[in-house]
Amino acid sequence: MTLRSLSRFCAIALGLAIAGCAAKPAPPPPPPMVAAPQAPLVTNPLDRDMPNYLRLPGLPEGTPVRVGMILPFSSTAPGTRAIAASMLKAAQLAMFDSGNPRILLMTADDGNGGASAAKAAEQLLAQGAEIIVGPLFGASVSAVAPIARDRAVPVLAFSTERSVAGNGTYLLSFMPQNEVRRVVSHAAANGHRQFAALVPQTAYGDVALTAFQVSVAAARGTVVSLERFAPNAAAVTAPAGLVAKSGADAVFIPQGGTILRAIAPTLSLDGMAREKVKLLGTGLWDDAGLSREASLQGAWYAAPSPQADAEFIAKYRAAFGVAPAGLANLAYDAMSLVALLAQGQPYHRFTPAALMDPNGFAGVGGIFRFNADGTSERGLAVLEMNAAGPVVVSPAPTTFLRPAF
Repeated sequence: MTLRSLSRFCAIALGLAIAGCAAKPAPPPPPPMVAAPQAPLVTNPLDRDMPNYLRLPGLPEGTPVRVGMILPFSSTAPGTRAIAASMLKAAQLAMFDSGNPRILLMTADDGNGGASAAKAAEQLLAQGAEIIVGPLFGASVSAVAPIARDRAVPVLAFSTERSVAGNGTYLLSFMPQNEVRRVVSHAAANGHRQFAALVPQTAYGDVALTAFQVSVAAARGTVVSLERFAPNAAAVTAPAGLVAKSGADAVFIPQGGTILRAIAPTLSLDGMAREKVKLLGTGLWDDAGLSREASLQGAWYAAPSPQADAEFIAKYRAAFGVAPAGLANLAYDAMSLVALLAQGQPYHRFTPAALMDPNGFAGVGGIFRFNADGTSERGLAVLEMNAAGPVVVSPAPTTFLRPAF
């Protein structure tokens, strides 16, 4: 696998004053003040190699590429511990694949987050880490970020909480906003203009709803119905009935699993014909068990291209004898990105300009790049539900560059 998720452009409009016909025209007003992106607050930069930093025997002479990795290795949740262990193995695999013997991976445990995450960051920075990979959860990222920022050390985190991104913290995770924007824009490009949404009353639903409203407006569509429901199958009937009568030609449902299986047939029973109304979803629909649901046939959702990570999975299985955990590909991407940028000057190579390369990077699940706010933009495919498996109806882009005309 290569890397699986840089900056967006901003347009600043400057107002021009038009002088009137007075004998002595007033001078034009000053241009409006435009706030520049907030720079990380750095009071104690880690900007050079020091004798007390960690060194290991056997490494080539010179300054090693010290990479700190913070994951919940001792979490009280067994599933979380398993994910952390798999992510570490994926990072080690990426190190091996890079062929760079100067990379020194240093790990620290954030346990269940909070104070433990802050302590882990302090430990790695004392050892000379010039970039931190992780943590996994938003609360831990919030604890680590200001400590790393004080040393001018960037953080490549795996949280999906947008609020923890920025000021030197970059999120490698698959953000719901990317999936929503992709599937809504594809629907609009194919003639759908009247949008409705059935959204669960969950934190994920809140994020997806905001992204849906922004995406529909950007696509110049109209939201004709918006219904929320408690996240259980018994609560979907009434909201689904209202949406079915809305006249929408596209219905967005950021929900998966058994609840989605209850929603889709309800819409059909309420008279919403599948051949006229397109159901739209997010990566939560990327579930083999949903493809057999008759009421979802022909529906669209955004996700990485099928089999995009097949090479990574095969490589991981060959190395460790088991399949990787679901988030292991992000750790591989993070370490591969570190290896790619490691050729620069020590303690001056992981700069914002390097990390936010507008051309982006190639990852396990497709291309990605970082935005100025620290979130990631990813190249996703649009897939259509089919009983034999998802069918790509709009391929994932292979470059962020606009074609030249």
